[in-house]
Amino acid sequence: MERKTKITAEDGQQDMLITREFDLPLELLFKANVEPEIVEQWMGTKVVKLESRKHGGWQYETSDPKGNVVFRANGVIHEFVPNQKITRTFEMENTPFPVQLEFFEFEKLTDDTSKLTMHIVYKSVAARDQMLKLPFAQGLNMAHDRLQAAVGKLV
Repeated sequence: MERKTKITAEDGQQDMLITREFDLPLELLFKANVEPEIVEQWMGTKVVKLESRKHGGWQYETSDPKGNVVFRANGVIHEFVPNQKITRTFEMENTPFPVQLEFFEFEKLTDDTSKLTMHIVYKSVAARDQMLKLPFAQGLNMAHDRLQAAVGKLV
């Protein structure tokens, strides 16, 4: 089955472009990325903090069944324009990956469809290539499928 989330990563570059079209109105797609209750549904992780505003912070974490934190990520929101764009940093704690810069752009296609474009910039080509070796693409596509399913119920 073809992945709906597309990743473009050119050789020798330290960035990647991720695009996904959703059968969701623009406002709902944006809401799914900024409201903690909805983010938790489709990401399958706990939202510890999500200050959806310029200079706001965010932190997500995932725990195992015994309550041990197995994943934690955080960052700062540098730009926040409702229904248009979010610029933020992203740092995975306790990993060798350096902080990355993420530009999210939300675009209305029709009244019932929208597009998310994520431009991610890494510290180096090596850091970007290391990320691509992980099951990153499959995980992101699965998360976007869950976003479509969870938020689609709100339509």
